[in-house]
Amino acid sequence: MVAFSQFVSDDSLEPLFAANREAKARTQQLLDLLDPDNRPAGISDEEWALRASENQKALFAALANLRKEHRDAALRVRESKQATAEARQEVDRLHLELQNLYYEKNHLLNEIAACESYDHPYRKLPLIPVEEFLELFPEHRESSEHELMIARITHEHAEREKLEQARQELLKRKQALIAENKKRKEDLASLDQDLEKFVDAAKPIQKIFEKEY
Repeated sequence: MVAFSQFVSDDSLEPLFAANREAKARTQQLLDLLDPDNRPAGISDEEWALRASENQKALFAALANLRKEHRDAALRVRESKQATAEARQEVDRLHLELQNLYYEKNHLLNEIAACESYDHPYRKLPLIPVEEFLELFPEHRESSEHELMIARITHEHAEREKLEQARQELLKRKQALIAENKKRKEDLASLDQDLEKFVDAAKPIQKIFEKEY
């Protein structure tokens, strides 16, 4: 029969296997001693009983040792199971963290891709060409692409603010001219009325002169 210990590589179980072999040997010795066919000739009953008692005590001691080693092995197995469970929990926790990191990584990659592919309105701004901008602002020749784009947009914003300010000024001037023209039209209309009244008032005098001449 193949010994079970041949399939176990844990050295901590060797004392248990040794105690098992000892108990098995003691049991076999006692059985052999109690077999009448194995009783030596000429031995007295007292001596034979003494030998049996000694072998029985040795068997009880071997069995007690076997139980002790079994308890110790069971305790080690329980501790090993506890350690394994704790290690598994830690592995599960780390695995979950890793999965979360993979999820966060994929989420960030998707966000980056979405940002890179987003058709932002600033790309459609009628900015002046880069070469022309650098001629106006040579201090940006060493700027990065991102910094250069910000400077161009800032310049475009400033130029549009100037244009808007100029437009507002022109609009005010236009409104002032419209008001002035309206006032002049009103003055001219009033003058026409005054002239008509003057002409009407002068008609009797004109008739008198016509009679005299």
